[in-house]
Amino acid sequence: MTDPVIVGVDGSASSLEAVDVAAREAHLRGAPLRIVHAFGHAPGHLPTGGPPWSPADHGLEPMTQGVLARAEERAYGVAPGMTITRSVVAGEALQVLEIESRSASLAVVGSRGLSGFSGLLLGSTAVHLATHGRCPLMVVRGRPDPAGAVVLAVDGSKAGEAAVEFAFAEAALRKAPLVALHVWNTWSERAYESPGDPLNAMVADVDQLREAEQHLLDETVTAWQKVFPQVAVERRLVRSRIRPALIDASRGAQLVVAGARGRGGFTGLLLGSVSQALLHHAHCPVTVVRGKG
Repeated sequence: MTDPVIVGVDGSASSLEAVDVAAREAHLRGAPLRIVHAFGHAPGHLPTGGPPWSPADHGLEPMTQGVLARAEERAYGVAPGMTITRSVVAGEALQVLEIESRSASLAVVGSRGLSGFSGLLLGSTAVHLATHGRCPLMVVRGRPDPAGAVVLAVDGSKAGEAAVEFAFAEAALRKAPLVALHVWNTWSERAYESPGDPLNAMVADVDQLREAEQHLLDETVTAWQKVFPQVAVERRLVRSRIRPALIDASRGAQLVVAGARGRGGFTGLLLGSVSQALLHHAHCPVTVVRGKG
């Protein structure tokens, strides 16, 4: 059986929008949908081996079930007849989602929330979930009902292969074209995040560097085009800074896919200002995919 798509909900408008996206993703995959609601902290005084803590024990059942019922109704509106399960768990949202991700094909969350998920894109929380979750993480943000190509941030790293595979599979599921985008510049460290302008840095041979970057892009994409021949692919080599290039590409995309860690131009993708720019300023949903192993 296909692993479920999980979606974190807290009753906020953002999380309900995430339910719509998660339902569509589950339908595309032929997978069940699991709606997860993390409810604060579990009481610390429960004896080991005792009965599990439940919202019903504290008179909170009507509220939690109301949140889940609204989410379930939204999901059925997107994909009638799909298999849906509910999960109400006492604990921190980050920990709950990380555990749930161990048996999921995809985790989907909104960019803002009311309670447990409100800090998802603040500080180290998003980085932690993106780097330690056991399945790809999709953050729903940007313009409503985005259309266009799936954009893949190519870095040529071994760890980034999982993101390449995911992006091709996602484009095939959506029947959308794929833009394989590789950003390069002449800075000696392509994961450039310091003051100054990497476009003006001195290198021995700019043409040779450009050819090497084109080879990296071609090598990354060619094998997967054979696996997914139905996907129309545009190979896009851009000499630019990483953050503006990613954000600009997201303007005409329906999804941006990037690896959790990379080499070269995207080494810092989930660290510092690069991750903040992508997760806070992209104009469409963003999926972060961890490398295998």
